[in-house]
Amino acid sequence: MSFNNPDADFADKDGHFRRKDSAFRNYISADPSSDFPAESGRYALWIHKGCPWAHRTYITHALKGLEDVIQLIVLDDAVKKDGKVLWCFSGEKRDPLYGFKYLKELYEKSEPGYDGRYLVPTLWDKKTEKIVNNESSEIIRMFYTEFDAFIPEHLRESTKGANGLYPPQLRSEIDAMNEWVYDTINNGVYKTGFASSQEAYEANVYSIFQSLDRIEGHLSQPGHQPYLFGENITEADIRLYTTMIRFDVAYYTIMGCNLKMVRYDYPRIHDWLRRLYWDESEKTNGGAFKKTSSFELYKSGYATAKGLNVVPVGPMPEIMPL
Repeated sequence: MSFNNPDADFADKDGHFRRKDSAFRNYISADPSSDFPAESGRYALWIHKGCPWAHRTYITHALKGLEDVIQLIVLDDAVKKDGKVLWCFSGEKRDPLYGFKYLKELYEKSEPGYDGRYLVPTLWDKKTEKIVNNESSEIIRMFYTEFDAFIPEHLRESTKGANGLYPPQLRSEIDAMNEWVYDTINNGVYKTGFASSQEAYEANVYSIFQSLDRIEGHLSQPGHQPYLFGENITEADIRLYTTMIRFDVAYYTIMGCNLKMVRYDYPRIHDWLRRLYWDESEKTNGGAFKKTSSFELYKSGYATAKGLNVVPVGPMPEIMPL
């Protein structure tokens, strides 16, 4: 990545980082009469491996075995211009659909004159040449169910019932956890790391660790092992994992989230994290978490975003063995 501006540019004038809502919120449905019906080969998912929001969709894409159903297009660089992050391809690389270098060009093709943010993940409809959705929490839920007709039966949410990624009996609990985990952990590390005043920094850093304490306690309760809600991986695990896998190597070392480390101070979270990462069994469809994680990219990406000239090399190992 080659950001040229310091992290202060990410914060508002009062020093606080505030994430703006995603702009494209349409939905792909298995219903063939819908505006965006599920079809194999029709859609493409644009991601950057460094982005934790895109990582949610990357993991789910792999867990569901959607590689031959939804094309994956991986951007590998970014620049910052006029206060906006421009995700792009490095060097001579270009996207396979239109030959674009910048994700910005895809947005302008979908909506000429568009002047909002250019986000990963972006879910693209090749037929209408429109952006369907760029909100990760909604994209992963489409992936759970709407493309089941095109994947093997054992990967379908409909065949898993109570053991699915978003099972009916756990939805209220998962939704409740998602709400505070998003605010204080997933987005909390950004509100802390990109704060440009001491007041803004301290207003957010303590909440991260209060919530990690809460997760640690949650994992100690009956029915909350080995995963957050028992024997099966759920949406809650996916959404927490993308922050936790970056925590010690980037958020602790680079983003000022340095009151505690996962590996030394949260033994239950540490076990949970390593269990997800190292699993390459059928449970993770052959290693969906490990194969989508890129430690060196996390270090270099956040260091560059923070305007650092040196990329921290530690901690080592980046993740400990089981």
